[in-house]
Amino acid sequence: MFKKWFKKEETIVSPLNGAAVAIESVPDPTFAEKMVGDGLAVEPTDGQVVAPVAGKVVQIFPTNHAFGIETAIGAEILIHIGLETVGMKGERFTARVKEGDTVKPGDVIIEFDLSLVKEKAAHTVTPIVVTNADQFAIEKQPIGDVVAGKTPLFTLISR
Repeated sequence: MFKKWFKKEETIVSPLNGAAVAIESVPDPTFAEKMVGDGLAVEPTDGQVVAPVAGKVVQIFPTNHAFGIETAIGAEILIHIGLETVGMKGERFTARVKEGDTVKPGDVIIEFDLSLVKEKAAHTVTPIVVTNADQFAIEKQPIGDVVAGKTPLFTLISR
């Protein structure tokens, strides 16, 4: 009972406007089978990705199609814009922050051309996963329409 009081938790909000979907429905086994981690995904309606949580940007892939944030409680969040977007070689993906920057929910991280992703990538669905999910209990919110920087996707509770 007392141990519960010392647990830390953090809420991860949507990094995109769109519709949240179950990670298991992502048409890529790496994400759907949770090989990278657990979380949710968002089918975006525009090309702006914001920070889903306060933390430090620990990685921005050279092609700007994915990035990682480490939170105050040690969660490692990976946001991967679309599927097979690495093959676009960064075309019309623009990072607005750099590795090492501290961000808060709603800060713009990456802007991208959604219509080009629809044309050139396998899919636009964007997984948001906790890569060290084994260290947390994850309480997911109901799926549906989400607002970037505002709508909670899930809460992490340290084990």
